[in-house]
Amino acid sequence: MKRWPAAILFVFLAAAALRAQATTAQLEANKPVTVPFELIQTKHIAVQIKINGKGPYRVIFDTGAPVTLLNTKIAKESGVLGKNAKGGGFGLFGMAGQAKIKELQVGDLKAADVPAIIMDHPTVDAISKALGPIEGIVGFPFFARYKMTLDYQAKEMTFVPNGFNPPDVMASLMTTIMAMMNDKQPPPKILAPAAQWGLVVTKKADDDEPGVTIKEVRSGSAAAAAGLKAGDRLLTLDGRWTDTVADTYTAAGFVKPGQAAKVVVKRGDKEIEVAVKPVSGI
Repeated sequence: MKRWPAAILFVFLAAAALRAQATTAQLEANKPVTVPFELIQTKHIAVQIKINGKGPYRVIFDTGAPVTLLNTKIAKESGVLGKNAKGGGFGLFGMAGQAKIKELQVGDLKAADVPAIIMDHPTVDAISKALGPIEGIVGFPFFARYKMTLDYQAKEMTFVPNGFNPPDVMASLMTTIMAMMNDKQPPPKILAPAAQWGLVVTKKADDDEPGVTIKEVRSGSAAAAAGLKAGDRLLTLDGRWTDTVADTYTAAGFVKPGQAAKVVVKRGDKEIEVAVKPVSGI
C-alpha cells in the first residue's frame, strides 16, 4: 500500500476542509431568512433593524421606496453620520446628506455597503409622533438584493439572496438631472427578458386589479408547454408581482434560460400555479 508523506497528506486534508467550509458558507449564504414584522395603523410594514451593530431601531419597510432613509438621530448614533454633523437640513429634496451603511441588519439578515439618505422626513416624523418611534425607511438598496415572500397572516417576511447588486439610485438620479439641465436626455432603458417565454401580456389604463392579462400564448412555446392560456390573469412570476407590463418584463429578466420559474395565474375563480422553463433564443 502506498503511503503519502505526512506534509502532503496534511495539505490535502487542509484543502478538503477549506472546500467543505466554503460549500457550507455558500449554502448558509443562500439559506432563506425569516424576519417578523408588524403592520401599523397606516398599513405600513414596520421592522426592527440594526445599523453597524447599533439598535434595534424601528423603521418602515417599503417595497415602493427607491432609497433607504435614516433620520439624523440614528445616523449619528450608528456612526453613519459624524456626531458633530448638522442634522435636519434642507438641501436637495430636503436631504441632510448621503452616506453608506457598512452593515444593515434586518432580523438575522445582514447586508453590507447599503447606500442611504440622511433626512428628517416630515411624513416619517408625523407617523412617529402618532404611532410611536419610526426612525426611517428601508427601501430598494436593501430589498432588491433578495427574493422576498410576505406572509401577512403570520406577519413574517422571508428573504433569499438573488445575486443582484442594486445601483445607487441617488447617483443615477443626479446623473439624469444634470443631463436634463444640460439638455441631454439619457438613453432610454429597454426592458427585455433574458429568455423566451412565448406569451404576450397586456393591461388597460383603467385596470386597477392585481396582475396583467395574458393576451396570447405562442404555439410550441415554454408558456404553452406549461399550460398557460390566453385570458389567464398573470399574478406573479418567479415570486415577483406582475401588476404592470413593465413589472412582467422586469420579473422575466431575472430568470435564466432553462431555469424553471413558478408562475401564478388566476383562471376563472381559481388561482393556478405552474412551472415555466423559458428557453434561450431570439
